[in-house]
Amino acid sequence: MPNIAVLGCGRIGRMHAENIASHAQATLAGVYDIHAPSADAVAQQLGVVDFSSVEEILAASSVDAVLIASSTATHADLIEQCVAAGKPILCEKPIDLSLDRVNLCASRIAGSSVPIMLGFVRRFDPGHRSVRDAIAAGRLGDLRQVIISSRDPAIAPDAYIRASGGIFRDMTIHDFDMARFQTGEDIATVYATGSRLVAPSLMAECGDYDTISVVLTTASGKQVLINNSREAAYGHDQRIEAFGGKGMAISENRRNNYATIHDAAATSQGAPLQHFFTDRYREAFFNEISAFVDVVASGTAPEVGFEDGRQALIIAESAFKSIAEGRAIKTSEIG
Repeated sequence: MPNIAVLGCGRIGRMHAENIASHAQATLAGVYDIHAPSADAVAQQLGVVDFSSVEEILAASSVDAVLIASSTATHADLIEQCVAAGKPILCEKPIDLSLDRVNLCASRIAGSSVPIMLGFVRRFDPGHRSVRDAIAAGRLGDLRQVIISSRDPAIAPDAYIRASGGIFRDMTIHDFDMARFQTGEDIATVYATGSRLVAPSLMAECGDYDTISVVLTTASGKQVLINNSREAAYGHDQRIEAFGGKGMAISENRRNNYATIHDAAATSQGAPLQHFFTDRYREAFFNEISAFVDVVASGTAPEVGFEDGRQALIIAESAFKSIAEGRAIKTSEIG
C-alpha cells in the first residue's frame, strides 16, 4: 500500500489529499504547502504529517510517491527533484507554461525509470473512456471525426486568467490530450480561431481569448473539432462525440439526478448540469488516484505520462500560432 505525499494544498491539492486518505489501497503520507496555514489545515483535517519542506518529503523513507498539485511554475522543478530522489510522481497539468522549460526538463530526466504520471483526469472519466474503448474495439468502424465540447460554468477570476498562460495552455490543453486519447494518434495539423465575447477587455489586455474553436487533423486524416467557452450559463458542459463508418459513441454531461418533469409549462425539464469540474469529474479524480496507486505498486509506466503532457503543450502552442498567422500549423513546426 503506497504512502503518497501531496505537494500543494490549494483547492485541487486538498481534493487529492482527501481522495488519497479515503482510498482503500493507499495512505496519505503527509502534505506540504509553501503557504503553511493551508498545509496545516489539510493536515489537521486528515490527521497526517504537515511536512516542513519539499526536501523533508523527498528524504523521508515513509514517502513512496509524490502528488504535485502546487502552482504551475513549480511543476518542472519538482518533477526533476522527485526523479532525482527516486519518487514516482503524479503531476497536475501542465508541466510548465513554457515548452522550452518542458523540453529542458525532459532532457534532465532522460533515461530515468521513475514513473511520471500527468494529471489529465478526463481520461479516467467512465463516459469518456467508454467512447475510447468503443473506438479501440472497432465498434464504430473506421473513426472519422471526434467532437469535443468543453465549456466552463463561469469565467475564472481576473488574477487567475492573467496567470493562466492563455486558454489553450490552461483549459483546452485537456481537450488536446483527449483528442490524442480518443484517436490513438498524434496530431499533425492545428487550425484555431478565437474570439473575445465573454470578457473582451480582460482578454485583449492578456492577449487571450474566451471563446475558441479548433480543428485538429491526425496524420491519417482523422478530424477532431474542439469548441471551448469560458462561460456557460447552464453549467459545466462536457461532451464528446466520436463518429465512424459503423456508428457513433457519445459521452454526455452529468447531472445530480436524471429525473425529468413534464407539466403544463414545459416538458422534459431536468436537473441542472453539475456546476464545477470537481463535481463533474469527481469519479474520474478518484479513478486517477487508483491508476497512480497501481503505477507505484507495480513500478510500470503510467498510461498518461510526461510525453503526453509535452505533446498537449505543443498542440497549444500550435493553436496560438494558428490564430496569430491565420493558417493551419503543422505541429512539427513547433515540436
